[in-house]
Amino acid sequence: MKAERANVMLSALKLARGIEAGELTPRAALEMCAEAIAAREKDVRAFTVLDLDAARRAAEKKNLSGLPLRGLPVAFKDIYDTADFPTQYGSPIYAGNRPRADATAVVMVRHAGGVGIGKTVTTEFASMVPPATRNPHNLGHTPGGSSSGSCAAIAAGMVPVAFGTQTAGSVIRPAAFCGVAGFKPSYRLIPLVGVKDVSWHLDTAGVFAADIVDVAFAAGAVTGRDLRVDGKTPAAPHIALTRTHLWNEASPAMRNAVETAARAAEAAGAKVSDLTLPPMLEQAYAAQFVIQDYETARSLAFEYDRHRDMIDPRLCEALESGLKISIDDYDAARGVSSRGRRVLADAMANYDVILTPSAPGAAPEGFATTGNPMFNRLWTLMGAPCVNVPGMSDGELPLGIQIVGRFGRDRAALEAALFVERAIAGKTDV
Repeated sequence: MKAERANVMLSALKLARGIEAGELTPRAALEMCAEAIAAREKDVRAFTVLDLDAARRAAEKKNLSGLPLRGLPVAFKDIYDTADFPTQYGSPIYAGNRPRADATAVVMVRHAGGVGIGKTVTTEFASMVPPATRNPHNLGHTPGGSSSGSCAAIAAGMVPVAFGTQTAGSVIRPAAFCGVAGFKPSYRLIPLVGVKDVSWHLDTAGVFAADIVDVAFAAGAVTGRDLRVDGKTPAAPHIALTRTHLWNEASPAMRNAVETAARAAEAAGAKVSDLTLPPMLEQAYAAQFVIQDYETARSLAFEYDRHRDMIDPRLCEALESGLKISIDDYDAARGVSSRGRRVLADAMANYDVILTPSAPGAAPEGFATTGNPMFNRLWTLMGAPCVNVPGMSDGELPLGIQIVGRFGRDRAALEAALFVERAIAGKTDV
């Protein structure tokens, strides 16, 4: 079925070009966001705090039009410290918390000419506990997590750029569920200073926007790196169609979507080959659970020791399990992850990118879960750049397909994602 965009999303690149050409002002771009927020926020519940009046004042500054983001509105997941907004980490423990300083990424956005408009909903401490945010495509379905509010705000047209984080699948999975472009760069490409730790060997900052050119533009503007992929036809990549050991856990619609995307890319000139990953990477997949659970329990040790009664019982149970993991098991898992990165680099030596599912299927109905990150865990552990490519659907709900690049080759991953996005644009039946 053809993917229908349930909302009019704001293209960061088009808005920036309009400002550059003098056809639009930063204030006018902000008012587009304000209009969408007024219309949708009461149902979608993407934000924890907004300050549109302060954003209006910031948008009037004269120097913004000469900076890379040109005064575009930006939102931040509520685990990024912000001096101008409360930062509450999705927890009542930190209600009203006001950091003294901005996270480094927030400063980078401001230096690039972005205007912060507010903080978006996160699950509790970026965990598995579902939040109040709803999927803009169908309010009865989850938007995913833990970057729930950021992806929902993009999908609802409330903001052109939003930041999230990924520890297991918290950028790519919600981007897939909400039908937006999500970019999880190579590990630590975007600094995480001033962002609440979940798992220090896994946490990765990510960016959401409407389409691939938008997310590449935004990431390039903030980091100062050559990540933009607009302005020329992307080169035809060599794609490894990778089903992984979890392939049969994907829904029939998702499996069909990945294979449809592969055929469309091949018809557009890409070389597509099947790739079976070495069995050792199944061990790496299992190691991700150990590393995340061990580190999360230590990252939240203060909150667990001092405020256990204010933590959701589901998260408490997970922390208790993580505390039982021995240092020997943790160190062994870290060793497996290191070997896994070398094995993956060798396996990908003859390919530009991997094509694989972004999630098991479309967004689950109800709010008992934010969905399963099974198709993201390995790639996060490997530190590889990942991109959710929007444009396909299962009924009224989006389906996302995932491009996984080689570590450090983020622009190549984005370019391949654009190639696939364009290839499926005229072939979106699944």
